[in-house]
Order: sequence, then C-alpha cells, then structure tokens
Amino acid sequence: MALSPDDVVTKQFQHVRFKEGFDPDEVDDFLDEIVVEWRKALTENEELKAKLAAYESGAAAPAPAAAPAPAAEPAPTPAAGGAAPAASAGIIELAQRLHDEHVAEGIAQRDQLISDAKSQAASIVSEAETRGREELSKLERERTTLEGRISELRNFERDYRAQLRSYIEGKLRDLETTATASGAQPVSALGL
Repeated sequence: MALSPDDVVTKQFQHVRFKEGFDPDEVDDFLDEIVVEWRKALTENEELKAKLAAYESGAAAPAPAAAPAPAAEPAPTPAAGGAAPAASAGIIELAQRLHDEHVAEGIAQRDQLISDAKSQAASIVSEAETRGREELSKLERERTTLEGRISELRNFERDYRAQLRSYIEGKLRDLETTATASGAQPVSALGL
C-alpha cells in the first residue's frame, strides 16, 4: 500500500487514557507540516517529470531515464495502546526518506540534463566550426578559380586588342597603298 499525504492527514490514532502520551494537537500540527513538505516534494517531482518528458520529446536522442525510486515501505500500523509515538516517528522517518529520495532524484535528473545539454552544445559548436572551415575552403577555391579566369580574360582582351589594331592598321595600309597606286589622294590628305 502506497502512503499519500492524504493518508497522513486522515490517519486517526487511538487516544490513551490514564497514560502519558503526546499532545494530540501538537502531533496534528507536526503531521500537517509533514504533509505540506511532502506535497511540495511531490509537486516538484511531477514538475521535474514533466520537464524531463518535454526534454525527451524535444531532443533528437532521448536521455536515459533515471532509475525509478524504490517503492516506499508502508508505515507500520500502530498497535493498540501507547504505540502512537512510535507510529509518529515511523511516519516522520518515512516522510524524510521520501523527501531525500525525491531530492536525490531531482539532483540526478538536473545533472543528467546539464550533462546532455553540454554535450549537445559541444557537438553543435564542433559541427559549426567544421562547416565554417569547409565554407572558407570552398570560397578560397572559388576565389582562386575566379582570379585565374579574370587573368585569362585580361590576356584574351590584350591579345584581341593587339590583333584588332594590327588588322585595322593593315587595312589602312592596304587602303593607302591602293589609293596611291591608283593616283588618287590618300584619305588622310582630303581632311576627312
């Protein structure tokens, strides 16, 4: 039987008459404090489980689940007559143990999440650096290719201009030679 905070609240102890015992109001107040702390621990545990589930559903590779907490042993049932102090101590011990287990589980989950996040961040940074180096290398190769192409085009332009100039000059010489051979004045002498 699993023990819940409501079980602690509703637990009734038999009053011992004619014997000394604890003040029932004081025991009730203390049990109320235990229930409040226990509920906080359970709420925190549920929040951590929800965060873990959200992280696992959003992550590429889900983190390994933390080992389940060992099942709590049921509180000893008080025997009739004078066992109320022992039962209270057992409940307090159980509450403390559950609290410690939940805190330890939360710390383990936190450490696992931090470890996973750090390894994922390192992987992302490494991948980005590798891609950056590849891009720089690719751009450098493209730059070298483009510089070679520009050099080729400049050489082509220079050669083409020289060929065009020599062709035009050759045609002008031919024209002048033809004009002087026919006895006409050269074009340049006409002032055109």
